[in-house]
Amino acid sequence: MTDVHGTVEPGFESVREVFAAIAADEARDGGAQLAVHHHGRLVVDLWGGDGVDGDSLLALYSSSKGAMALVAALLVQDGVLDLDRTVASWWPEFAAEGKGGLTLRQLLAHRSGVIGVDGGFSLEELADDRRIAERLAAQRPFWEPDTGHGYHALVIGALVDEVILRATGRTTRELYEERVRAPYGLDYYLGLPEELEPRFRATLPLLPTPDERAFLAANPIAPDSLMGIAFNLHADPPLDNAEYGNDPGVRAKAPLSGGGVGTARGLSRMYATIAGALDGRPPLLAPDTLAEFARIHSRGTDLVTGEDNAFGLGFVPLATRYPSLTPAAVGHSGAPGSQAFADPATGLAYSYARRRFGFMAGPGAAENDRLVPAVVEAAAKSA
Repeated sequence: MTDVHGTVEPGFESVREVFAAIAADEARDGGAQLAVHHHGRLVVDLWGGDGVDGDSLLALYSSSKGAMALVAALLVQDGVLDLDRTVASWWPEFAAEGKGGLTLRQLLAHRSGVIGVDGGFSLEELADDRRIAERLAAQRPFWEPDTGHGYHALVIGALVDEVILRATGRTTRELYEERVRAPYGLDYYLGLPEELEPRFRATLPLLPTPDERAFLAANPIAPDSLMGIAFNLHADPPLDNAEYGNDPGVRAKAPLSGGGVGTARGLSRMYATIAGALDGRPPLLAPDTLAEFARIHSRGTDLVTGEDNAFGLGFVPLATRYPSLTPAAVGHSGAPGSQAFADPATGLAYSYARRRFGFMAGPGAAENDRLVPAVVEAAAKSA
C-alpha cells in the first residue's frame, strides 16, 4: 500500500480519502501528486509513491499547451494578436502548400491539418520548436485546413510559438517567464533550470496488465495513419514517449507541445492565476477573454484520434469530460495521465500529476474521474 503525505484544509478531508484509495489501488504506479487551489488558497497538497514527494519535478507533457494558451490569450487581450488574422500574415513562409488562408483562431482550435511532417522528426528536432516550425512551414497539410479538427499532439506549440515570436520578437517561453511564472513564483517551468535537475524524477513507462497488453497488440497504430503521423510513429526510429519526457534536451528547451516540467502544486497555482484572485491580484484574463478561449471551437470526431472530443482555443473545455465542472472550466491533460484546469465559476484550480504512464491515459487518467467530483463537492460544501 502506498503511503499518502501532505495536507488538506478542513472540509477537504474527503479528497484525501479518495486520493489514498487510488494510491492503494495503484500498486504498479510510480507515484502521483495532487494539488488544488480554491479562491486562491492551496487547500489540497498531497503526494504518494516511490521516489515522489511534493517537491518532485515531473515531466507533465501536454500540460505545456495550457501555458501556451494562457500566453496567447494574454496577447489577444493586449491587442497584440488578432485571432482572425492569418498565420501567414505574421509568418509568410507558412503560406506554402495551400495554408495561406488559415487563421490563428483555426490554428488554436487544432484545425490546420499540419499535424506532422513527411518522414517524421528526430528526437533532437522535437526538442526545438524553431526547427519544428521551419519544417512545418513547407509541409503540406494532411487535410484541407478548417474542414475538420485533429489533435496536433507534437506541433501545436511550435506553430503558435512561431506566430508569437514573429508578432512580438519574444518567444512564448520568455513571455511566460516574465508575465506568469516569475511574478507568481510558479513551480512549473518551460525550460528547466540546470540547478533544479536534482529534483527531477524520470517518467516511467506503462506496465500493462495482460488484458491491456492484448488490447494493444490487437489494435496497433499504423505508422502512416493520421494518428501515427501526429505522434511521430512514422519516424525512424518512432517516438518513444517516455524517452521524450526524460530527454535532457526536451527538459532544457521545453518544446511547447509537451516539454514543461513541474509539480502539481506549481501547475495548480498557474491555473489559479485565471481561476480568480491570487495573492491579492485580479485574474490574469478578463472574463470576456477567458470566455472566448473556453468557448468550443471544434467538436465531434477527431481526425487524428478517432475519438469524440472538443477544443477551445489552445485550452480544452473540460466540462465535456467532467460533468461536475462548469462550462467555464479550461485546462489540458498530459500523456502519463496528468490533468489540470481552472474553473473560474467556482474558483477552483486543480492539478493531478502521475510519474508512470497510465493505460490510454492521454486525455487524463481514469483516477481523475474520481478525484474531480470529490474536489468539486468538497469545494461546494466549504464555500
